[in-house]
Amino acid sequence: MIVEKPDIKYLFEPESVAVIGVSQEPGKIGYKILENMLYVGFKGDIYPVNPKGGHALGYDILKSIEEVEGEVDVAVIAIPARFVYDAVVSCAKKNVKMLAIISSGFSEIGNLEEEQRVLNYARAHNMRILGPNIFGHYSSKVALNATFGPRDIAEGNVAIITQSGALGIAMIGKTAVQNIGLSSIISVGNKTDINEADLLEYLITQDETKIILMYIEGIQEGERLVKVLKHATKIKPVIVIKSGRSKRGAVAAASHTGSLAGSDKVFDAIMRQCGVLRAESIQEALEWSKFLSHSNVPKGPNGIIITNGGGVGVMATDACEKYDIKLYDDQDKLKETFESVAHGFGSTKNPVDITGEASKADYVKALKEALVDDSIHCVMALYCETAMMDSQELTEMIDEMYEQYQTKGKPITFSVFGGELTETAISVLHKKNVPVYRDVYDGVSCMGAIQSIRKVQSIEEAEPVTAEIDVAAINQIIDDALADGRTFLLAEEGQGLLNAASLPGPRGGVVQSVEAAVKLADDIGYPVVMKVVSRNILHKSDAGGVLLDLDNSEEVIDGYQTIIHSCKANVPDAIIDGIEVVEQITAGTEVILGARRDANFGTTIMFGLGGIYVEVMKDVAFRAVPLSNRELRSMIKEIRSYPLLLGVRGEARKDIESIITALEKVVSLISKVPRITDIEINPMVVYEQGSGARAVDIRVLLSDDKKDSPQ
Repeated sequence: MIVEKPDIKYLFEPESVAVIGVSQEPGKIGYKILENMLYVGFKGDIYPVNPKGGHALGYDILKSIEEVEGEVDVAVIAIPARFVYDAVVSCAKKNVKMLAIISSGFSEIGNLEEEQRVLNYARAHNMRILGPNIFGHYSSKVALNATFGPRDIAEGNVAIITQSGALGIAMIGKTAVQNIGLSSIISVGNKTDINEADLLEYLITQDETKIILMYIEGIQEGERLVKVLKHATKIKPVIVIKSGRSKRGAVAAASHTGSLAGSDKVFDAIMRQCGVLRAESIQEALEWSKFLSHSNVPKGPNGIIITNGGGVGVMATDACEKYDIKLYDDQDKLKETFESVAHGFGSTKNPVDITGEASKADYVKALKEALVDDSIHCVMALYCETAMMDSQELTEMIDEMYEQYQTKGKPITFSVFGGELTETAISVLHKKNVPVYRDVYDGVSCMGAIQSIRKVQSIEEAEPVTAEIDVAAINQIIDDALADGRTFLLAEEGQGLLNAASLPGPRGGVVQSVEAAVKLADDIGYPVVMKVVSRNILHKSDAGGVLLDLDNSEEVIDGYQTIIHSCKANVPDAIIDGIEVVEQITAGTEVILGARRDANFGTTIMFGLGGIYVEVMKDVAFRAVPLSNRELRSMIKEIRSYPLLLGVRGEARKDIESIITALEKVVSLISKVPRITDIEINPMVVYEQGSGARAVDIRVLLSDDKKDSPQ
């Protein structure tokens, strides 16, 4: 009988918590956790546990959790790793629902076996595990601080999920300094059981949480996480910081957490697809969190810059392009609205320059005009210190206008530059949570974040793409390949797969003699291409196994012998199954299509500039499957070479619709045939609009998994 897992809400809303490992010594972690729980004022039942017994902070310490008379929702375990399993066994006897394992010494140091042993026992007894290797968790909903971090956590509407314990503890302090209130902070550590997807599913339903911030080092259950994120971002903003951008960073992340960082390019693309905001730094993530938690989503895309300095206005314009903010450009309306505050030699264009002569009254008038104009959806106000306004007036002006914008529900940011006077104003306003920034890019970055949220939440759900393919025929090809002891398809099998998917490829076949090669080439018509067919040679060009532009039978004869000789020389032990002879496809624009079952992100699809330079140029884009037709089109537009498909220097537009059709086929292949792990069509040659595309070469890798494919 399958028993349902306990609801994860017990982790955030427990009525009783046991702390296993409470010492009588104030310096110990268990003592600190108990102290934090009491300081915040947890109203539920608390049960300190330690085999030695004793007293701590007014509580009798129980020698075993089994001595607890009532129920226990959460057991916080803070003991050496070698004792954790026995503690988990005791928790099972007490029917504990959630285990928050603080203890380190598991997979993060290579002790996978013990971690798996603990997990298996917990699952067998219907218990969920947070951790191990965590600093604990905090939930404002029930005033629970079950961490050994700072005890002063400001209550608010930002939830933080962090894979790094030390960074999470530091973020508690950082959020307090920056006046950012938290609804929750959860350390996930090794993620042996509960992961980001589990926590997101709860947090998007929790009224106390308005913004979700995640620090991630490695991904688990990527396919599920993508699905949950797509749903979550439609409800609440999700901000992600991910380490491991660089190769060295990825290695560091893996050694630190016992998890793989994966490809940063893939991660970045999929986060955008899911509607997640990816921050470049912790500071940027915190700035976004604070701004989003106090601002309403704009009603439209139009932004406006109001400044008393031309230089900073230009900088803000550059920043708007970087953060994808549309600047309102109705010049007639702008002139009508702002001419009275432009002081003659200012500018009513966007940026609206009210010049260095602008007084407090001028700023207020300009900002009020922008506030009441419903065609302006967000405002970025810039101020350079002049003699026209002292710090008191500046503070009053910003405070007054921010309150009016809040009442109207229109987002605004302020960027101010100057000396001691402006610094005084910034300090006062920060304490009131007014969005004032010292750098123009910081303010515009926050506005870009909230505009991204608007776009994500305004896009309607679209049906995922699918296409008809002959699954039965493809499975037969796979069966034959696996029966031959191979986990990849040979050339003729690859062509068979293309046919079963109705993807047009070159005419041709595989031969085992010079005579057969000449006959096939004559039947196809010249020129032809010849390629080696070998289970030991996947990269044919590198082994000298490909020849192009063979224009007659003599060249076919010479080519056959040349390929055999080159491949034997470069890969002496290779078994050569034959030579593929195919028509030489007419030149066109070469692209690459691919799909794979990614260890981190589940099923992903790739598109980019193809041919022999794909590894050098790396001009590719990624998405997670399933995906819509709209997402396929956005992926194609994302590559740097997209203008080549539109036609350059008098060339005709390429048949982009044929690329869409081919991508839909690739999505269906990877989705409907589970034993396919990797597909790569490279190159696919795309012709002028209306002339289609042809798949020149295909590489398919397989898994020897016996499960049936869906029909």
